[in-house]
Amino acid sequence: MSYKFPLLMWLCLFGTQLYAKPTVIAHRGASGYLPEHTIEAAVLAFSQGADFIEQDLVLSKDLIPVVLHDIHLETVTNVEQVFPKRHRTDGRYYAFDFTLEELQTLNVHERTTQKGEQVYPQRYHGQSPFKIATFEQQINLIQQLNRQFKRDVGLYVEIKSPLWHQTHGADLSQITLNILRKYGLDNQDSHVYVQCFDFAETQRLRNELNAKVKLIQLIAENSWQESNSDYEYLKSAQGLKEIAKVAQGIGPWIPQLFDFANKTPTSLLANAHQAGLLIHPYTFRKDDLPAKYSSQQVLDILFEDLKVDGLFTDFTDVLENYLEKR
Repeated sequence: MSYKFPLLMWLCLFGTQLYAKPTVIAHRGASGYLPEHTIEAAVLAFSQGADFIEQDLVLSKDLIPVVLHDIHLETVTNVEQVFPKRHRTDGRYYAFDFTLEELQTLNVHERTTQKGEQVYPQRYHGQSPFKIATFEQQINLIQQLNRQFKRDVGLYVEIKSPLWHQTHGADLSQITLNILRKYGLDNQDSHVYVQCFDFAETQRLRNELNAKVKLIQLIAENSWQESNSDYEYLKSAQGLKEIAKVAQGIGPWIPQLFDFANKTPTSLLANAHQAGLLIHPYTFRKDDLPAKYSSQQVLDILFEDLKVDGLFTDFTDVLENYLEKR
């Protein structure tokens, strides 16, 4: 009996999985070109071919999830000009201190340092009146674009600073799940991931709040103080097994997967795959590359050598062009 037919059948059945296109995640929308997390940045990321568009969520004073990367406002909006006296004693302006109506009077600009210098000097220089979007506004936008263009671009939602919100009497995770359930999206089959840096909150989402949606545990460095989680432990083989009990994957920082100075991979990716976890690292930026590496070299390492399952990027078009030419 010839073995050609069984081999051909095997390729037909599993070839699409073997050669599946990695997942392209638009980091804060098309943030390499337009101010992050705005509706306009989401539309551009959609048009550039993203598989998922990220929404970082924080709460307004009236407990509405808005799409912002930080609990603070001054580095991405003109809050200091509109509400000059509304800062706290630390000098910072907190989204939670403003109602949604007040937040949507602000203009969103390209990210700056606290000194007012643009973080990425070559990015958007304009002063167009971009606005803060709510989570539901972005859901509706993406659903309508999907309907009209017959696509299935997904949501990639981050629960920002859940413990900080809880100390202010607000449960961001529960509110986020309530909205996902309103739209029928809290299930394993929805084109949605929910991510969080706080491992205790990831566990709470699954075990206490009964989240059915796919979860991703973000991995930071302990020195960043993103949460009370011990990221050194979470990166260990045992820590990854703990993550796998509640989450479908991890979102590590790219240098946690590969030592660019010594040109060697770490053990994290192999251990994560051994635990059955997806790997969606962050963040590929063509204007913020490791020293002496080109975009092509970084992407070759991630996809040809490490074979990551997906990637966050500020430049969806660059990543899509690379993957099309593989």
